[in-house]
Amino acid sequence: MMNMEKISATEPDWSRERFVRGRYEPAKHLLATIRRYQRLRSGGGLLSRVLLPVTVLSHRFWSAVSGADIPLNSRIGGGLMLPHPNGIVVHPDAEIGPNCLFFQQVTIGNGPRPGAPVIHGHVDIGAGARVLGGVTIGAHARIGANAVVIQDVPEHATAIGIPARIIERSQEG
Repeated sequence: MMNMEKISATEPDWSRERFVRGRYEPAKHLLATIRRYQRLRSGGGLLSRVLLPVTVLSHRFWSAVSGADIPLNSRIGGGLMLPHPNGIVVHPDAEIGPNCLFFQQVTIGNGPRPGAPVIHGHVDIGAGARVLGGVTIGAHARIGANAVVIQDVPEHATAIGIPARIIERSQEG
């Protein structure tokens, strides 16, 4: 079993969002526009007012290119990886911890429980998975491909299926 503690659930690894010159990585451009927008909104001043509309247009461009719907005001911890961003949808009120990994067609949205999902740090979510409603996904959890999560997932657990069920809980540390 791979030691999942090597990647922090609390300290963002910003190198995961860093551009590599010469590589086509639309997800990193999209995340950069979100980070830039949030910095400009909190900064204020004339320069921020001038750059905000440009940043919004850039976000729209990279959203279309990447095929992802991640709002500008999203609460996303650093180090988010989106290797194949096509079809990723994030609810505006969702909270995503640092160093998470989302594959293509992941939806973080409304569901049977009121509220938006809270995803703690270093959570890996497989292709086509859905995390719906006011659920909490614990740190270092894994969500299998095409799973539909409508209940809380404890930390270090693996959830699969429709509806998702816990199949494994690794030892901490």
